[in-house]
Amino acid sequence: MYTPSTLARTVRMLLLAVVAGVSVTAIQAQSHEVATVIEMQGQVWVLRGGQVALFQNSTVKPKEEIFTGPDGHAVFQIGDGSTFEVFPKSHVVFQGQWTIEDMLQLLLGKIRVRIEHRNGPNPKKVSTPTAVISVRGTVFDVEVEDDDGTTLVSVEEGQVEVRHLLQPGPTKTLNQNESYRIYPNQPIAKVGGTSPGIQILWDRLKGIAADVLLRNPGGLGWPGGSVPGASGGPQADGGKTKKNPPPTTPPPPPGGGL
Repeated sequence: MYTPSTLARTVRMLLLAVVAGVSVTAIQAQSHEVATVIEMQGQVWVLRGGQVALFQNSTVKPKEEIFTGPDGHAVFQIGDGSTFEVFPKSHVVFQGQWTIEDMLQLLLGKIRVRIEHRNGPNPKKVSTPTAVISVRGTVFDVEVEDDDGTTLVSVEEGQVEVRHLLQPGPTKTLNQNESYRIYPNQPIAKVGGTSPGIQILWDRLKGIAADVLLRNPGGLGWPGGSVPGASGGPQADGGKTKKNPPPTTPPPPPGGGL
């Protein structure tokens, strides 16, 4: 016959077993999250017992490291519709903490994140060697600028919170068109200058122009496909070549009138 204390211990053990089972199930469910390549160009690969090239519709699993070469660029989408864009010369870890909330770890380079929030707040975190960026639904850029982990965070839409990983101090809130830079040994500092949205657009236009030049060097619309100042093109000699004078109207024949 069970005493009240024995029954209480039995109930506690059963509850602990249930909680442990739920936790394991939750971790397994989170570990099944993948990031799918929806756009890609250039060299993009993942470490998976060695370098494995990624292609359109390739998937990346939690804790896998994504790399892009000098010409590499890719956009990934996760299950809730959120996306992250990885720019050239970048190193990113997908879900390095095995949780859905801890979305990305950026170790070097630049990413652009769009958090889907059609169904309400969608807590996500992006971390770097010096900062943790917390969001609920927004569009923002994160760039690790050097080997020391100096981080630039720029918000195009919505709002994010930034916490310094290495220095004490309050969490900073970034609103639309604001940027903050996080140095390893200094407090978080607000950045002035060009609006992040304009800078992002300018970067994209420069990228498109460079791609056009590489793919179609003769298609810029200049005569002969040359650019002014280029070898063999108009003004290639700095404008020193003399031009022939325009033809003149010949004089009328002499006399012969009445």
